[in-house]
Amino acid sequence: MTTVRSVEGEQLYRQGTGWIVFAASILAIGGAMKIFDAIWAFMYDDEVAEPVQTILFEEDLTSWGWVWLAVGIGLIVTGACVASGAQWARWVGLVAASLGAIAAMPWIYYQPLWTVLSVLLMILVIYALAAHGARRDAWI
Repeated sequence: MTTVRSVEGEQLYRQGTGWIVFAASILAIGGAMKIFDAIWAFMYDDEVAEPVQTILFEEDLTSWGWVWLAVGIGLIVTGACVASGAQWARWVGLVAASLGAIAAMPWIYYQPLWTVLSVLLMILVIYALAAHGARRDAWI
């Protein structure tokens, strides 16, 4: 493990800390975006085009809104716990990022660029938590 030290010998940070901060940030931001998705679902339940509702939502946008709200709150809590160094949050974050990448795939027909970007960010979160999440001493 590489430690960067200052001139006085004080420990500044451990290698991999930035990845943990990145993972926690993306999880929390993803949670906020899911809450915005939930608000959108509640507001525009009857106004979404029929093909989009049939393929993506099975004609029940309000139910998806409740699911997105619960997932959003869970992601924000998980992101905060990853930032605090909780080991269980690492595993929950790995599962959440994996499911988030899979859940984004139906959108590829309507928003291909944003779908690929979402999956890429989730893959980076998975890498960050898998490669650097086990260190309990990553924070100063």
